[in-house]
Amino acid sequence: MADEEEAELNETQKKEIAKWFLLNSPPGEIQYVAKDVKAILDDDELYQEAASESFPLYNKSHMISLELPDRSGDVIITSFGELGKNEFLDPRTAQVAIIDHVKQVCTEVRPAMDEDLPSPYIEEFRCALDAEILKYISEAYPKGVCSVYCGSGKDVEGPGSDFELVVVISAARHSPQNFCNGSWRSVWNIEFKDDMQLVELSGKLQVGAHYFEEGNVQLDAKHECKDSTILQSAEDCAISLASIIRHHETEYLASLEASYSNLPDTTFKDLRRKLPVTRTLFPWHNTMQFSLTRDISKELGIGK
Repeated sequence: MADEEEAELNETQKKEIAKWFLLNSPPGEIQYVAKDVKAILDDDELYQEAASESFPLYNKSHMISLELPDRSGDVIITSFGELGKNEFLDPRTAQVAIIDHVKQVCTEVRPAMDEDLPSPYIEEFRCALDAEILKYISEAYPKGVCSVYCGSGKDVEGPGSDFELVVVISAARHSPQNFCNGSWRSVWNIEFKDDMQLVELSGKLQVGAHYFEEGNVQLDAKHECKDSTILQSAEDCAISLASIIRHHETEYLASLEASYSNLPDTTFKDLRRKLPVTRTLFPWHNTMQFSLTRDISKELGIGK
């Protein structure tokens, strides 16, 4: 019945809706969304349940970076460095950061245990690549952070076995006072294949932006690419891999700039109907063929 009252949502449904809003918050805006969600729910216990489940997923998917308490650097919140529920490895400083996901702060750090770190052989490749990526980040991303993790084979002691490194790059620019926020996220899986003397790269790039001045416009662009190079020494591999990553990311950014600079002349123009529903252009040069025009002209005495 049209006048029948809708059934009230139960707590599980309310929590799932709250989680959806939190998880779909634009870059850098989850705290603002959380404040509104908490007010709408008007139930602290229910909000805490939704927040405790949503914030860890959001933080990892957006690969946010948090400053370490001793100011020795930043830790990226990503599944590649996740050791426990609230513990994340920072390979560069060999420290483990304990995170408060909801407050989005690093509360304390502890030294990483030996089993959390790669072997000296893998660390040589990881450290060399980390240094080259840092150079690239400092030039390309004013507020960018990066980290290089060992994805697999961290116990390999020398040549003869395969292993994988993962490069994570995260950059964000939050300017809510100017009604805009944005982020860049890229993950590069790098497989070192000793038997083929080959290094294969697979990259996933994602750009998110939100403009909300007198409107609501969001961008969520994704791109994947692959490349390869020969297996060399740790230093030579690092230089070659950083150059490949720089090339693909620069190329993708250039393609985004080109496509969005053409929006007014292409995409937005295509959104408009080229012809009315009659599939015939209105003959503005000869409106007298329409009876309404003739009737109006006759009543007003036009053309006499």
